Amino acid sequence: MPRELTQNRIQKIWIPSKDDVPAVPRRCEASPHLANPPTVIVMVGLPARGKTYMSKKLTRYLNWIGLPTKVFNVGEYRREAVKHYSSYDFFKPDNQDAVKIRQQCALAALRDVKSYLTEEGGQIAVFDATNTTRNRRDMILNFGNENGFRVFFIESVCEDPNVIATNIMEVKVSCPDYRDCNKNDAMEDFQKRIECYRLSYEPLDPDQYDRNMSFIKVIDVGRRFLVNRIQDHIQSKIVEDNLQGRLGGDSGLSAQGRKFAGALSNFMEEQNLKGLKVWTSQLRRSIQTAEALGVPYEQWKALNEIDAGVCEEMTYDEVKEKYPEEFALRDQDKYYYRYPTGESYQDLVQRVEPVIMELERQENVMVICHQAVTRCLLAYFLDKSADEMPYLKCPLHTVLKLTPVAYGCKVESISLNVEAVNTHRDRPEQSKRAPGTLIRRNSVTPLTSPEPTKKPRFDMLDDHIIPEVTRTTLSRCATSPLPLTLSAQNLKRSSSDLHELLQLCQ
Repeated sequence: MPRELTQNRIQKIWIPSKDDVPAVPRRCEASPHLANPPTVIVMVGLPARGKTYMSKKLTRYLNWIGLPTKVFNVGEYRREAVKHYSSYDFFKPDNQDAVKIRQQCALAALRDVKSYLTEEGGQIAVFDATNTTRNRRDMILNFGNENGFRVFFIESVCEDPNVIATNIMEVKVSCPDYRDCNKNDAMEDFQKRIECYRLSYEPLDPDQYDRNMSFIKVIDVGRRFLVNRIQDHIQSKIVEDNLQGRLGGDSGLSAQGRKFAGALSNFMEEQNLKGLKVWTSQLRRSIQTAEALGVPYEQWKALNEIDAGVCEEMTYDEVKEKYPEEFALRDQDKYYYRYPTGESYQDLVQRVEPVIMELERQENVMVICHQAVTRCLLAYFLDKSADEMPYLKCPLHTVLKLTPVAYGCKVESISLNVEAVNTHRDRPEQSKRAPGTLIRRNSVTPLTSPEPTKKPRFDMLDDHIIPEVTRTTLSRCATSPLPLTLSAQNLKRSSSDLHELLQLCQ
C-alpha cells in the first residue's frame, strides 16, 4: 500500500509518512537529485589565463543554484609542500625533483577530490591547475573512470599580451610566491614561468586525440568558444521601498519613495557611467523609481519581490497576530520556509538565476528591485551561504554598489539620506546555528571548517617517493639565498594511497 502523504509545514511540500508519523525531511533533500554522477571539472591552460578566476566564479554560481561545489587549487597544495619559492627554475620540465613534487601535489588534491565527492556530500569538484600535458589529463580521466566520476575539461586559451600582462600585474605578483619580491622582478619571473610550461604544453585537440572527451575551449576571454561532446545537465549549465514595512504588494511610491527617486536621479548623474543600463521589476514602485531617472529601462518579472502568498500586504506584526504558527515556522528556517501559496528564498534563487546570467554579460547596470531579491543578488556576488542570505542587510533608500575585484566583488553601501522604515529582522536567537555548521544553498556542504586550525592537505611526503630536493638559490625574489625545501609539517601519504589515486552589478 502506498504510504500516506503529509505536507511539510516549512517547505509546503508533500512527503510520505511512516506508521502515520510524518517523515522529517533532511536538509539535503532540498538539493537537486540529478541522475548524473559526481563531476570533476578540470581546468586546462598556461598560467595567467584566468583559470582560477573562472574556477571561483563557476563554483560560486553552482553553489548558488544548489549544486555543492568546491575548488581544489593544486598551487595551494604546492605552496603548502614547498614553503620557500625560489624562482621559475622550479617549473622547468627537466627539473626532475620539482616535477615529482608537483605530481604528488596533484595526487594529493585528487585524493581530496575523491573524499569530497564520495564522503562529504559534494557533487562537483573543480580541479584548478595547468594540466597542460596529455599524460596529466589522461591520469585524471583514469581517476574519474576508476571512481565513477564524470570529467569535463575547461581550457582557457589566450595570447593577447595586454590581457596576460594585466592578469599578472593584478593577481599573480601579489600571490604568496612573490611576497618578498618587487613587482618588476616578479613580473619577469612569472613570464619565464609561463615559458617553462609552454615547452610541454599540449592543447586539447578536438579533431584527433581528444575528440571523444567532453570539454569547452574559452578563447581570448570569451571572444570565441569551442564546445565538444556535452553530456549532461551539469555540463550544459557550465556552458549557460515600502513605507509601512508591508510584505510584497504592488503599491506605488510613498512620499519618501518619490524623494528617494529624485535623489537617486541626481546621484546617477554625478556618477556619469558610460553605457548604463537600468533594470527594474514589474512592480509599480520600482518602475516609478526608474521613470524619475529619465533614461530607458527594461522590466524583468524575475525581479519582482518574493511572493508572500496569504501574507501579501501584511506587516510582520500582522502576520505574527493572524498566522502565529507560520511566523514561528519562518523563524525556524527562513531560507527554506515557503509562504502558504507563495514562495521561499529557495524558490526566489531559481527565479532570479536568468538575471544573474545576464548581469555577468553586462558592464554598468543599475538594478532597481526589492529587499529579498537584492539579498539573492548579493548572496551570489559575495558568495554568501543559504543560512546567511535571508539576513543580509539591504536597507531601503540605499544604493549598493558592487565592483568586480580579482576573484570576487567589493560592495559599497551608499545612503542618499532619505528617511526609510527599517524592515530588517535579525536572526532569532533560537534559530542561530553553532559555529561551523553553515550550509551551502540547497545542500549540506560545510562552508567553514569547525576545526580551530585548517586541515592540512598532507600528512607527510615519503622520502622514498620524493627524494631530497636540490638546493636552488633565489635569483631575485628574496633578500638572502634560501634552499628549496619541503615543509616538515604534516606531509605524509602512504605509497599505496598515492598509487590508488593514479581538482550588483557594477
